[in-house]
Amino acid sequence: MTITPLTAEDFRSTTADLADLLVDVVTGGSSVGFLAPLDHAAAAAWWRSLEPAVADGSRRVWIARGPNGLAGTVGLALDHRPNSRHRAEVVKLMVHRNARGQGLGRALLTTAEQAAAQAGSTLLLLDTEAESTADHMYRASGWTHYGVVPEYATDPAGALRDGSFYYKRIA
Repeated sequence: MTITPLTAEDFRSTTADLADLLVDVVTGGSSVGFLAPLDHAAAAAWWRSLEPAVADGSRRVWIARGPNGLAGTVGLALDHRPNSRHRAEVVKLMVHRNARGQGLGRALLTTAEQAAAQAGSTLLLLDTEAESTADHMYRASGWTHYGVVPEYATDPAGALRDGSFYYKRIA
């Protein structure tokens, strides 16, 4: 798999593929902020809503392409407020169901971590559904679990799920 950063122009031309990926992960039951069924038009509209942030550099997005097309993505939300320029948030780490189990999630996470360090961030944050596959991956990747919020969000079927919260200090 090749992981590449998206420029604002690349991001715009990749929206349809990103929408396909988002629909796949929601259909597969991943809690990434959307309810099922998620149609392609709604998924594409959500990605398009991020264009200004990608263009101004406050949101960075990477994609992973494999032999079957877009296999994964990860985002990094940089905080430019004066008191929080040192931190960033890893957002929307998604791997297509047919590309899971090959280490792509960890590779995308490492990419975001390295980019955050290069951008001057020293603290990363993220949240995920408690007891999910992603939850276990973050623990195994050296992230510090700092709490669980009961019934934080719903899964794609609408059932309330606990949220796990993590941080990681980076050099």
